[in-house]
Amino acid sequence: MIVTLTVNPALDRTIALDEALRPGAVQAALSAREEAGGKGVNVARVVAAAGVDTVAVLPLAIDDPYRAPLAAAGIPTVTVPVVRQVRTNLAITDREGITTKVNLPGSPLSLVDSAAVMTAVVDASADADWLVLAGSLPDSAAASFYVDVVAAVRDRWGSGSPRIAVDASGPALHEVVARASVDLIKPNDEELAELLGVPVDGNSPEAIVDAVRAIVPERVAAALITLGGDGAALVTGEGAWFAAAPRIRVVSTVGAGDSSLAGYLLADLAGGDAQARLTSAIRYGAAAASLPGTQVPAPADLGHHDISVRSI
Repeated sequence: MIVTLTVNPALDRTIALDEALRPGAVQAALSAREEAGGKGVNVARVVAAAGVDTVAVLPLAIDDPYRAPLAAAGIPTVTVPVVRQVRTNLAITDREGITTKVNLPGSPLSLVDSAAVMTAVVDASADADWLVLAGSLPDSAAASFYVDVVAAVRDRWGSGSPRIAVDASGPALHEVVARASVDLIKPNDEELAELLGVPVDGNSPEAIVDAVRAIVPERVAAALITLGGDGAALVTGEGAWFAAAPRIRVVSTVGAGDSSLAGYLLADLAGGDAQARLTSAIRYGAAAASLPGTQVPAPADLGHHDISVRSI
């Protein structure tokens, strides 16, 4: 069982263009898609598509238009009734796979609603193998919100607590690394550089691993660093590995990182070792990038690319 928390869900609208985006011009769209998004929801969609039990926890108003695409996604959910409406994210893609994103910040989440969300995710975490805390926080939430969730889950379930993965950035990720001792973080190279406060060369897996050793395993047990089309690196207390991404036709990169995280967790639940987990992350991320909009990959979409993992 994988439980996900999405505190700041988004209605993802994706517009496909026949040519590159031309700012200031009027262009005709080839197509448009509208899907239930937000990092935790995306992870849950991938997990469900693989036939593994999952529950997505999120705040959601009774009359929110987001409910229709969420229901269409077909994933088990725990929705916490709130007043605010879900924000909208807009992605514009072209035939070359170049994606331009405009993410709206969303409305504040009250203290009462924040407490209700925390209670819901603690309850949902009973008997879970992994809890995924993913995505941005509403402007009203303290940067320590994820830290507080981790503490509440561990206080409630003790030795039976799920392992915890965090996919966040900025102050929220800083707080998690400094105070929460989680089992996995999944930054990209830019988020890692911001976290560590030093430049990170995304083209050098060795440099990335050297940088990550400042926090793994002393502050977090493992880090999965996604590098887009260049691949991904995995650093744990036992070692470090890198795998290049296969060559694919990129359609949309929206949600590819979320799919990579889901692929990693699915391989872990299947008993895979570090190399198998990294390989699965690469396969799922590449499959997501080859699909339109925020459409998530199922096992049949993974292809048969030769993924070579090397130790660093």
